[in-house]
Amino acid sequence: MEQLSYGAFSAGLHQRQSGQRVPMQVSIEVTRRCPLECQHCYNNLPMGDQDARSREMTTEEHFRMLDELVEMGCFWLLYTGGEIFARKDFLEIYTYAKKKGFLITLFTNGTLITEKVADYLMEWPPFAIEITLYGRTRETYEALTQIPGSYDRCLRGIKLLRERGLPLKLKTVATSINKHEISAMRHFAEEELGVEFMMDGQINPRIDCSQSPLAVRLTPEEVVALDMSSPKAAVEYRSLAEQELAASSRLSKIDTVYFCGGGIKAFSINPGGEMSICVTSQQDTFDTRQSGLKYAWEHSLREVRDRKRTRATKCVNCRIQSLCGMCPANGEMENGDKESPVAFLCNVAHLRAAVIGAEAPAHGECEFCAGGSEHEALLESARRIRSKEIDVDGWVGPQSILPILNNSSVSAGGCRGCGSH
Repeated sequence: MEQLSYGAFSAGLHQRQSGQRVPMQVSIEVTRRCPLECQHCYNNLPMGDQDARSREMTTEEHFRMLDELVEMGCFWLLYTGGEIFARKDFLEIYTYAKKKGFLITLFTNGTLITEKVADYLMEWPPFAIEITLYGRTRETYEALTQIPGSYDRCLRGIKLLRERGLPLKLKTVATSINKHEISAMRHFAEEELGVEFMMDGQINPRIDCSQSPLAVRLTPEEVVALDMSSPKAAVEYRSLAEQELAASSRLSKIDTVYFCGGGIKAFSINPGGEMSICVTSQQDTFDTRQSGLKYAWEHSLREVRDRKRTRATKCVNCRIQSLCGMCPANGEMENGDKESPVAFLCNVAHLRAAVIGAEAPAHGECEFCAGGSEHEALLESARRIRSKEIDVDGWVGPQSILPILNNSSVSAGGCRGCGSH
């Protein structure tokens, strides 16, 4: 069991006892550069992007930030990208954080993990390493990443970490390109490797406002069919629905725009040192290089976190929000408005409820509730999923896959305030 540094523990304890908000969990994007060109990704930039490289915090700036985080009482760090190992100094930054006593999770695609990197991580083990697997075959994996040879490099990285007994988890993003291999990926992780496997069907537009990732997003029917193909997931969704339906709406008791832990116990830092509520929310960012972390956390971000709702949407009185995953960052990325419901997520939530037999109480003008314009179509989808008419195991890969430029100039309809990314 890793131990926290005394400095981080004592600082956090003191601030919690004094009633201060403590950022116990911080996500740090060290870069947005990546050796892959995944069609679904919301923030990746080319490895050779010199403009992106020039905007990234220096090694020394990372060290100073980590010193500040200790003083602020942070315990947990998530290092993410882009691809974290795209930075040649990443292990140097990581080691400094380890010596400070943080509990650290690493998100990586695994393609840049060499024997040298794996040996180093064995000497300085993180709390967890999560590798995203984009397919179980070379054809599918590289259709999504668009980089020849990337599949073999990913498997090599997984093998090197497993050989050293490091705390590995595998996950995937379900897309129209790899949906037919989700079961095979789960079997590979859980049965062949004995590691945890996670699947997520949520895909957002890019932070530069391009809608290109949505071209490979599954339909709500496909997302829920995949959910229900895992007995464990079906049980968990049923349990969540029962708990939530037994209580009053959680959001109706909250009058702020944000209702997550962002700005209360967590925040994110992007590659340029800007603080935000989370990695996907980039409308409100604050330059910590100028102000320092503490000021941005206690003043700028607190103002964002305490911002009041301007209107009551159908989400406020929804009683199946735990089946949805909707948050203000989703509204921001999909519609350009933090308070605007995302129709895709609403559809998924109501379809999950219908499949498990949980009736969603009325919660305003909702096209997916009884009497709504999409309700009958939703019930038909639920029937198809329950009857196994939608055969997840029988899915095959797309016959023709056309590359989609991630940096497309096509913008989301309501996207605004995305900054200079």
